[in-house]
Amino acid sequence: MKTLCFLVLFLFVHSSLFSQQYYIRGEVKDEKGNPLQNVKIIERPTGYIYSSGVYGTFGILTNYQLDTLIFSLEGYEKVEMAVNADTYVEVKLKLLAVTSATIRRERLISLTKDLQRDEQRKWFTGDETYASIVENRFINAGRFPVTGVSLNIDKASYSNVRRFINFNSIVPPDAVRIEELLNYFNLNYSEPAGNDVFKVNTTLTSCPWNPDNELFFIDLSARKLNLDSLPPSNLVFLIDISGSMDMPNRLPLIKSAFHLLVNNLRAIDTVSIVVYGGTVGVMLPATGGAEKEKIQKAIDELTPGGSTPGESGIRMAYRLARYHFIKGGNNRVILATDGDFNVGLKTEEELDDLISRQRESGVYLTCLGVGMGNYKDSKIQTLARKGNGNFAYLDNYQEAEKVLMAEFTQTLYAVADNVILDVEFNPDYVKEYRLIGFDNKVSVLKDSLTDVEGGEIGSGNSAEIVFEVTPTEKNRSAQGEYMPGNRFADISVKYNLPKETVARSAAYQSEFNFIPFEKLDSSYRFSASVIMFGSLLRRSEFIKKSSWNDVLALAINSARENDISQKEFVSLVQQAKENYSKKKKKRRDRDSDKF
Repeated sequence: MKTLCFLVLFLFVHSSLFSQQYYIRGEVKDEKGNPLQNVKIIERPTGYIYSSGVYGTFGILTNYQLDTLIFSLEGYEKVEMAVNADTYVEVKLKLLAVTSATIRRERLISLTKDLQRDEQRKWFTGDETYASIVENRFINAGRFPVTGVSLNIDKASYSNVRRFINFNSIVPPDAVRIEELLNYFNLNYSEPAGNDVFKVNTTLTSCPWNPDNELFFIDLSARKLNLDSLPPSNLVFLIDISGSMDMPNRLPLIKSAFHLLVNNLRAIDTVSIVVYGGTVGVMLPATGGAEKEKIQKAIDELTPGGSTPGESGIRMAYRLARYHFIKGGNNRVILATDGDFNVGLKTEEELDDLISRQRESGVYLTCLGVGMGNYKDSKIQTLARKGNGNFAYLDNYQEAEKVLMAEFTQTLYAVADNVILDVEFNPDYVKEYRLIGFDNKVSVLKDSLTDVEGGEIGSGNSAEIVFEVTPTEKNRSAQGEYMPGNRFADISVKYNLPKETVARSAAYQSEFNFIPFEKLDSSYRFSASVIMFGSLLRRSEFIKKSSWNDVLALAINSARENDISQKEFVSLVQQAKENYSKKKKKRRDRDSDKF
């Protein structure tokens, strides 16, 4: 027996001493040569799992000089290949083929039925100065009575504009989206009745910047969810910790924002944290909302550095969200970034395709933008809209508090998806109409196959859709009368309930009921001042006769004293007036120096 044990021990030591170990090194890239991180690598003989690092590289210690490795990454074709430890391994992964049924195009924000795209293309010439967003024009109501609008309750444009103005800068016209300026104030909210998802109110009045025309307001209010019966949340904080976030108004602000959000969590909620920068990884596995101290500690430990591999971060965050998916719950990735992706997928088109694939999982996306200088607003907006979610820009701590505490349920809990509002005007009362805001991009109008895709609306949100209307003679002659039963417009709202595929709709009729502007509730007059403000910033051709003094006077007379946001708006208009007046004076002085 002793002899047998000695023999076994001898053979074990002998094999250990003389077995050869090899080191397989290599890298994984996509078809464009971009490194791919977190690629799953399986060594076939052993079944051991490895992954590629920040720059797509990997190193595997093995007992085999000739080995077989399997490479896989979500969204890419799996590759199995024989490798030799003496040769540096270079692997190229191809994107999975996308069938025609799943191809995602850039979507229109608004679309008029039967209006040919060729006619809309006349609204712009090429890609001229700041023409990446094309302002909607007047449309003949007799020929084209129906127009549709995609409803997203994004509010980022307002705080983005505020940031420029507070830094005494001129606001880039493309940064101004008038519908988002209006959304910011959640104006004219009215609780839907019973189990209704929406309530719609309409108002017709005169136009303050063009007395010959009218303004038609459509106020859509979404049902408020009961705070005591909110479904459990599976939240994944996806945080950009790259070097570009190393500024006081970036990562430190984001950390403060998430600290606020954690305070609202319940024991039934879970939070995971994924980071991307010098590394991509799970900073905090799924943790219950009762363990606030643990979550807050993980947030405090975030430090910036490295490149911006946003693609890898997005993929990992969605994988984690799907892994902990709560059926019937609120499953959401919350991305916080300056949008400066520089590793992996980078362009809006590439990000569009990536996020369109991910949204099919039933996971929502909320985007929080920060920073200035290299801030990429359009990329973050693309992600939010394609991710079936919403988008806010945080320019200070107060805005973080507003978005993630005061508007917690509006930001994180959807009551309807794929929301599209259609309006059909009665040509007896409307000669022409112009949708204010909801302007489309030049690139989208150039593509004849694009259409409208609905957006997400959160609990207790309101959306205000405004048209400038050229009245008919019948309209003008009836302005002093209330004419019940006389149809001004038909309105329909198409939507899905969250996590449902059944298309639903609700219909409303607006009767002709003209109210003089001076007799309107102050909230509508305030809305008009916000529209004028945005139009001046966008240098709209439809408001050339109005001045900063006109906007300021209207804002002062209509802002509510007890509303902090509306009072702040008055100050913002005053600051914008000073900024733009200085610019005008400098231009006059410069011109006079030439003579």
